[in-house]
Amino acid sequence: MEPGSLPAEEVGKNKIIVILGPTASGKSAAAIGLAKKFNGEIISADSRQVFRGMDIGTGKVDGSWDAGNGALVSEGVPHYAIDITDPNEDFNVTDFKKYAYRKIEEILSRGKLPIICGGTGFWISA
Repeated sequence: MEPGSLPAEEVGKNKIIVILGPTASGKSAAAIGLAKKFNGEIISADSRQVFRGMDIGTGKVDGSWDAGNGALVSEGVPHYAIDITDPNEDFNVTDFKKYAYRKIEEILSRGKLPIICGGTGFWISA
């Protein structure tokens, strides 16, 4: 899904929650709480959490990998854009935007609420 790809009658019908804030401010806990309450799934907008093996200092949630839908599941809530590429591969804001739009569309198609969570305002604004 690219900006403007939704039919005019669909614009504004779908809601997305965005949680943005400084490191260690409780964003992940808030996102999980909202996801549980409102049937949501989380897309991480952290520019370091996308990389496999970069676990120290990135604040990745603990969970188990669900290969079926390509998500890290923490407290029963799927988290996307975590551990999706290797550190030696390029993954920039354009890549994130394409990935996030696709995941938003998938989450909405399941009747769930997309929750974008992270500290990378640049990625969220994309």
